[in-house]
Amino acid sequence: MNAVPRIAHLDADAFFVAVEQAIDPSLRGKKVAVGGRTRGIISSASYEARACGVYTPMPSSRALAVCPDLILVPHRSGAYGKVSHQLFDLCETLTPVVERRSIDEGYLDLTPCAHKTPEIATAAVKALQRRIWDELAISVSFGLASNKLVAGIASKLNKPRGFTVVEPGGEAAFLAALKIGRLPGVGTKTEAEFNKRGIRLVSDLLALSDDELAALLGRGWRETVASARGIDDSPVETSETDAKSYSTQETFGEDIADRDRIERELKRMIDELIPKIRADGKRARTMTVKVRYPGMEDSSAAHSIAEASDLETDFYPQVAPLMRAAWKLRRPLRLVSVKFSGIEYPNGQLHMFAADEDRRHKLAAALDSLREKKGAGVVLRGHQLQRPPPPR
Repeated sequence: MNAVPRIAHLDADAFFVAVEQAIDPSLRGKKVAVGGRTRGIISSASYEARACGVYTPMPSSRALAVCPDLILVPHRSGAYGKVSHQLFDLCETLTPVVERRSIDEGYLDLTPCAHKTPEIATAAVKALQRRIWDELAISVSFGLASNKLVAGIASKLNKPRGFTVVEPGGEAAFLAALKIGRLPGVGTKTEAEFNKRGIRLVSDLLALSDDELAALLGRGWRETVASARGIDDSPVETSETDAKSYSTQETFGEDIADRDRIERELKRMIDELIPKIRADGKRARTMTVKVRYPGMEDSSAAHSIAEASDLETDFYPQVAPLMRAAWKLRRPLRLVSVKFSGIEYPNGQLHMFAADEDRRHKLAAALDSLREKKGAGVVLRGHQLQRPPPPR
């Protein structure tokens, strides 16, 4: 019985553009890119746009020059994180051992699936690829191999919608025929230097003697040669980086008892945390306010709203009552903090106030974009304005 390839590498095809096309199917098959129109850069380009000369991270102005009919879509705050989470949730229906390497790339260890033949393993991953398309309308490519290194290289060979299998034992032969630039760590400049020395394929590198390799690559030559032969024993890491809560705190330079100042500070923390939650495509249900007295005693109070939200204005009304509930002793405070928990992803369901919420989200996205381009101080809310001192 042939050995079964146990590692799959998922690489989404032009992920940000794919999400935009899933939201607006009329963009499919067109020259589309995600990026800022004026002083921005291209963060994702459709394969049609790439064929026209658009690439990442090309300046948007240059992209429009080389491809005048390019459809340039602004970055959609929060949407990509949400779809990424759904994408890897689907992967975990196949195996619990999933490494979320980035927003659009990850590894799956198929060992727990106990597939008995290469054909069964291949069919299972292909079924996952179809399910991702059917449920999310997102195109992904897969590489299937005995280790992460080879699977990662394989997934990028036949994009979009690629599916490349490297049978165990065939790693070195598979890599030998590839351009040297396919190896991890070999960038454009390094590849050009290799090419000058007649090293164009991985097999050209392996044809050199140990002395030649050491002179060419330096002290790390053995690691490079191991990669060129498809040797890799790194495990699939399943540590979850998805935040379960968001928090921040402020320690005052001197103990304070000014209620107005404390309320402004708590609202500033909301202004700091909620955009992060929004950018991750999530919403929060529970806000906790904690205070600390000079003697290091802590006290806190929490409140959960009826529907999880990613809008600052839904949490401002909770500041005053939570502060009163937490600040029981009414002594000067050393520290205050805000934490958001009950983190979840939007369920997509509409409700009677959907139109108003949509307008508020558009306004929030516009403000996020302004602050990203011009700086955090370009737009201020009322509580962010420092009140003048009272007249003497």
